Amino acid sequence: MSEGEAPAALTWYDVSEWGVEGRGWDDVERFYDRLPKRAQDMVRGPVWNLSHHSAGMCTEFITDAPAIHARWVLWSEQLAMWHMPATGVSGLDMYVWEEESAQWFWLGVGGPDTAPTVESQLISGLAGRRCRYRLYLPLYNGVESVEIGLPAGSSFEPVLPRKEKPMVFYGTSIVQGGCASRPGMHHVAILGRRFGCPVINLGFSGNGMMEPELAQLLAELEPSVYVIDCLPNMSSELVAERAGRFVQTLREAHAATPIVLVEDRSSANARFIESHRRGHAARRQALRRVVDRLEDDGVQGLHYVTGDQLLGLDGEGTVDGSHPSDLGFVRMAEALAPVLKSAMACSQTS
Repeated sequence: MSEGEAPAALTWYDVSEWGVEGRGWDDVERFYDRLPKRAQDMVRGPVWNLSHHSAGMCTEFITDAPAIHARWVLWSEQLAMWHMPATGVSGLDMYVWEEESAQWFWLGVGGPDTAPTVESQLISGLAGRRCRYRLYLPLYNGVESVEIGLPAGSSFEPVLPRKEKPMVFYGTSIVQGGCASRPGMHHVAILGRRFGCPVINLGFSGNGMMEPELAQLLAELEPSVYVIDCLPNMSSELVAERAGRFVQTLREAHAATPIVLVEDRSSANARFIESHRRGHAARRQALRRVVDRLEDDGVQGLHYVTGDQLLGLDGEGTVDGSHPSDLGFVRMAEALAPVLKSAMACSQTS
């Protein structure tokens, strides 16, 4: 749109009318919550508050519009963090499906500069041909509503959430998406696109602690695979105390679903700080002992990811030594992909 040109009239479509992927329960307090309303009486307050964040959720639609707008109302007016931009914390991130290459390509992002209501043009200058789009919701904020705005006269077809079993990720701030620059760039979303399947993100910043209440909730889901990545929030003693029971709860509910257990990533400066190296070693040894004991007891379908190379070995994969940058998340996805592929293949043939 050139300077001085009046904006075209837009037709708005409310995402809640056709739904989102990445939501594990329908009995929620707010439409875009990640835990059911009854969880408020089960989990600690910080977990409940973080469950209002829309991390991992996305919606799809088909249109021939030459431009795509979005309007969303945020749950919190904290738009950004010191180490994570507003585009990742509170923004929307859009991809387009290219039939010729059969893959998703990034197309546009909407970053907020107002709160709680944000309106943004995600992309313009499109050719006006019919395409399928995916819109990822904020990682570290919640949304009360999300609408897609299209120039009047554009076609619109909502794409209903897929019914196949999702990959379920549970863990820490890293699983939740800290500190990706935009919602489609954290490893959970990357892996969802790579495997072509829905994902559910149950990362809770600072609070991925393998609590029995979370195990009970996760056991209610019907995933293709569980990915448990909690060590950065746990001591070795807590790992020894909780990890076995957590896995057993999932296995009792789902006899054949693969369970992938992930060690904590090495902090970027661990090679220079002995206390960091000791902490990593203690937590990893505790988890390895738990897994060995479970397997000795006959628990099958467990898969293990070591943490020393999750972010690479050059120290360039984080924003603060702990949380991945976009580069770090790409590396995490690359490290997890072969394990997930093997785990899901084994479950299909067993």
